[in-house]
Amino acid sequence: MMTSFELPEEIHSPAAWYGPEMAHRTDWIVPLTEPDLAEIEAALKPLVAANRDIVTVQREDFPLPTLSARLQTILHEVLDGRGFALLRGLPIEQMTRYEAALAFYGIGTHLGSARSQNAKGHVLGHVKDLGLSSHDPNARIYQTNERQTYHTDSCDVVALLCLQPAMTGGLSSLVSSVTIYNEMRRRRPDVLPALFAPIETDRRGEIPPGQKPYFRIPVFNWHAGLLSAIYQRQYIESARRFDDVPPLTPQQREALDLFDALANDPALHLHMEFRPGDIQLVHNHTLLHDRTAFTDGPEPERKRHLLRLWLSPPNARPLPSVFAERYGSLEPGHRGGVMVQGTKLTAPLEAE
Repeated sequence: MMTSFELPEEIHSPAAWYGPEMAHRTDWIVPLTEPDLAEIEAALKPLVAANRDIVTVQREDFPLPTLSARLQTILHEVLDGRGFALLRGLPIEQMTRYEAALAFYGIGTHLGSARSQNAKGHVLGHVKDLGLSSHDPNARIYQTNERQTYHTDSCDVVALLCLQPAMTGGLSSLVSSVTIYNEMRRRRPDVLPALFAPIETDRRGEIPPGQKPYFRIPVFNWHAGLLSAIYQRQYIESARRFDDVPPLTPQQREALDLFDALANDPALHLHMEFRPGDIQLVHNHTLLHDRTAFTDGPEPERKRHLLRLWLSPPNARPLPSVFAERYGSLEPGHRGGVMVQGTKLTAPLEAE
């Protein structure tokens, strides 16, 4: 089957960018203006006064009369353009944790529906070192201070709000999966078809009803004239612990190794440093994201802490049927996330 597989042509689109060139651009940084912040504050005030449960907030509960249209323009660039944006200037130093989380969630309602990020039903995630290790088969790497390595999350768009950067390290890094595809097509078209075949990825103990402890989705998926990627190398490797999962073939390993080498190539990826109040938006289908290892300060207020949303925009791209193994529904606006038996949605204000 691999020998007869016809690779898509090289892709020329705004999503096929290179890090060094992108690092010299600033069009992906969007400062929040005084009128923007005034709208956010006005939307926030009645919800805070009512002590509103974050999970219950809908778009109509968080009106942004002019910022909402700007957010749609930014979302279009994320979904159909370069694949990411950085909103800068949310004044979190003037907010309580609840207010910052509520403002972040409220902005998110104008971009898509929030999805559960783990078996606990957290729609508001916390990216923070909880003293765990990636060697724990049920731990998630965002709960450690280790480098994450390039990966995608199980949603259309991931949003991160920086509450506190690390004392050292913890840089955010992005790389275009479209550029990786183009480079692999030029260099090793013989191994590239292996990444268009289903491959097992560990669910890390978060198993939906009736599903196996892993899912089988190709790394690269060509559907409706679009290339979409889904990837987490550590979880591909850890899926080999299951008795019914075969070892990686030499061709699979060679293709995955090249994929990783390209993602780690400084000629491809982009590093960025988060400031408090930054909101990063990343399109998982065309980008992979990473984080460098970090060291926290000894005081609680100097520990790296990001809030995270997994979002499903109603105008997201079509996905192939195989994504149902991970995304559940394939309907834009209602897909992605982690749902297991008994999951109840919640928005914790502290990491759990």
